[in-house]
Amino acid sequence: MTDHSAALAAFDAAIAKAKGVEAAFAALQTLTEATVGVKLFTYMTVDMENELARRAYTSDAASYPTSGTKPIHYDAWFDIVHKQHAYFVANTIEDIAKVFPDYELINSLGCQSVVNMPVILGGELVGTVNMLHETNFYTPERVAEIKAVLSIPAKLAAAVAAR
Repeated sequence: MTDHSAALAAFDAAIAKAKGVEAAFAALQTLTEATVGVKLFTYMTVDMENELARRAYTSDAASYPTSGTKPIHYDAWFDIVHKQHAYFVANTIEDIAKVFPDYELINSLGCQSVVNMPVILGGELVGTVNMLHETNFYTPERVAEIKAVLSIPAKLAAAVAAR
């Protein structure tokens, strides 16, 4: 595994000062860019009581604004991320199209790979970190890197954002 100590130290310094969603997830986005790579980065919160998801942070506010909510869909993606608390990975636009109705917009942004990382706090899914890049970018090695490097910082960012 690559040495990410400098990027993790920068994240540590940024998250120590972070107040609110924007600062917390900007720090995580910077860490993601420095360690794994990402073209589009978003964070979605989950409200299972009302069956709604909300984009709380985005690296592209013009294409993916943080306003509004969308209903939770009970599909294969839901089973993987919500029920199994597992990472969803798709490396082609065709695979993305099977689960995301906005696949044409995703493709137009130069993104054809996605990793949706569940963020679990207190045994509950509180949100997902969504990383998108070019076709076949999120190889098994990169996904392993995401799990090793970003899992704990994502939980910390979610906890800071929730304060």
